[in-house]
Formats: sequence, structure tokens, C-alpha cells
Amino acid sequence: MLIAKDLGKTYRSGERLLTVLRDVDLQIVDGDFVAILGPSGSGKTTLLGLLAGLDTATRGSVRIAGTDLGPLSEDERARFRRATVGFVFQSFQLIPSLTAQENVQVPLELRGDREVAERAATLLARVGLGDRLDHYPAQLSGGEQQRVALARAFVNEPRILFADEPTGNLDAATGEAIIALMEELNRERGTTLVLVTHDPVLAERARRTIRLADGVIVADTAAAA
Repeated sequence: MLIAKDLGKTYRSGERLLTVLRDVDLQIVDGDFVAILGPSGSGKTTLLGLLAGLDTATRGSVRIAGTDLGPLSEDERARFRRATVGFVFQSFQLIPSLTAQENVQVPLELRGDREVAERAATLLARVGLGDRLDHYPAQLSGGEQQRVALARAFVNEPRILFADEPTGNLDAATGEAIIALMEELNRERGTTLVLVTHDPVLAERARRTIRLADGVIVADTAAAA
């Protein structure tokens, strides 16, 4: 599903060059659940952005579902993400002026789909928000907002879902419920799941854990059978 080769990212800071990722090689198979674990500043969010095609690498390559992201233009990458990739972020990133249902419909409408209301409502019911369709983000709790974000991420039936600290703004019980939902959707739909976290307990839920430190992979382990 995903192949990264010799991946690196360098930023210019004034006169200096700051390397935040270097020599990253990894492969993720279709349908897997992978956690990228590391402390703040280890490069894990930068890595996620490169793997998801949200940012471009200074060196190396990323291939998702057979497509090399490097040669694609900005518009081509955006179209590819809409068709293939889903995202869940720590900050939810819902549109405040839209209801829960309207937020979930957005990816479908951008893709030009029709009859999107029923699909959005069905998925919101699947994540336990069937009675909150007409509520705006400000009327929802943090956990409910993340459920809306999760429904929005899955509504396009993405081949791969990237999640950046999806439980970071939630209490422990609510975070547990969100991860359980992600696991269920991973199993039911076969969506490949790549999760960034600094929480080792959360990382243990994955079938494989990649540890980053100072911009390099220092461990890559499979969960015990």
C-alpha cells in the first residue's frame, strides 16, 4: 500500500539548514494498522505529512497504492488524496459554519458525488451520532467532534487513513472510544491505518510500531501474535 525510500526533509532557518527527517525507508502493507511513535520533535508529524502527500520531501520518494507522489503537481496530489487518502487530526478541523452532516458531506461534494446526504447520515449513525446530524461543531463535545472528523475521513472509503494524535485533545475514556472506532473501521473496511502518537499505550493497540528519534527510525516492531 505504501513504500517510502530514502525519505528526508530539510528546512532552512535563516542561514542554517535544519534536517528533521533523514534516511527513512519503510513499507506498509494493505490493511495494516501501524503506529508511528516518538517524543515531540522526533519528526513523526513531518513524516506523516510526507507519507500522506501533504508536504513534499527534500529527498527520497513516497508511493501510495502504486502512485509515485513525487512527480505529481499540487493539484494532482490534491485529487489523488481525495480519491485515496483520509485524514484525522488532533484539532478536528471541522468547518464551524456547517452541521455535523454537512461537514461529512464535504469530501463527497468536492469529488462531485450526488445523493451524499444519506451516505453522510449513515456513517454518522455508525459512529454513534445519528441523533446529532444537525448540530454545529460548537454544540458538540470534543469526543463528538472527533467522531464527526472520523466519519468525514471514512466517507470517501479511502484506501489509507492517516491520523495525527487523534486522541490528543480528548480525555482517556473518550480517546479509547475513538481508537476502538478506528480499529473497527480498519477491520470492517480493510482501510490501511497509519497513526502518529507520543503515547506508548496507544501505540500498543497497533499491529506494528515504528519508533522515531531525532528524525530517524530507531525501531520497527510487530505486535506479538
